[in-house]
Amino acid sequence: MSFQTSALILSWIAILLLAFTVSGLVRQVHALSSGAVQRRPESVGLRPGTPAPAIARLAPAAPTVPLVLLFLEPDCGTCTEVLAEATDHHERPGLEFRVLYREDPPARAAQLPITVLGGQAELFERYDAIATPFATVVDRAGRVLRAEPIGSRAALHRLLDEVDSPPGGSAPAGATNQGGRA
Repeated sequence: MSFQTSALILSWIAILLLAFTVSGLVRQVHALSSGAVQRRPESVGLRPGTPAPAIARLAPAAPTVPLVLLFLEPDCGTCTEVLAEATDHHERPGLEFRVLYREDPPARAAQLPITVLGGQAELFERYDAIATPFATVVDRAGRVLRAEPIGSRAALHRLLDEVDSPPGGSAPAGATNQGGRA
């Protein structure tokens, strides 16, 4: 067998192995994107009904409306979009916001009309905020209503609409975010 024949056979074997590898990767991507591989909802964030950790520190007065906790990172592009969406809704009656950063918040956060808290690594752990951006909604009684990753502005908007539309009525008109910063 000549050198050229050996090289040609080895090339075809390498191409076949590469094709099988790519085929397996495409199958995995398809399974993930179609939802065939899902994490159980109870394994992400705190379970609904769980008492919210450190709620007295996050909302010193007992909340009169649901409290939306946004767990963000300063160098996350999607987090910046989610923060902009939250800022757009800061005067929305029936909701109050707290933005939490694991370390120091970005400098522009000081100018926002929403309460921004930096150095909250402990709360990232306690709320099981596994990825950013992550949202946890706490009800008036201090219990978790929802906890989920938020992948876009639209996802946050959808979450706010679902939380802000209680069955059989509208949200209280007089409650708004006070916009304090810590």
